[in-house]
Amino acid sequence: QVQLVESGGGLVQPGGSLRLSCAASGIIFRFYVMAWYRQAPGKQRELVATITSGGTTNYIDSVKGRFTISRDNAKNTVYLQMNSLKPEDAAAYYCYARTTENIYWGQGTQVTVSS
Repeated sequence: QVQLVESGGGLVQPGGSLRLSCAASGIIFRFYVMAWYRQAPGKQRELVATITSGGTTNYIDSVKGRFTISRDNAKNTVYLQMNSLKPEDAAAYYCYARTTENIYWGQGTQVTVSS
């Protein structure tokens, strides 16, 4: 059974930092492209950052220079380090795993940015 379990969300003040984690099980993690998506209330889910099996990363413009995606294949875990958080970063953040044959989603973790 495939599971993607996110953790690390919470309430943070503007300018603060959070690190999200996504622990994967039931897949050969190192073969998967991993990503973080987010969805704010009333908005479409958007891709935030991706990391390939080889470690190549990509980000949407609004988080470049503030967010860092990384992976630890030994721990089957992908991370999203989020710095200088803004109110517009508040959303449910979802972990995503993809190969050419399979797509899996986590259940989401909530990030709230408020003073």
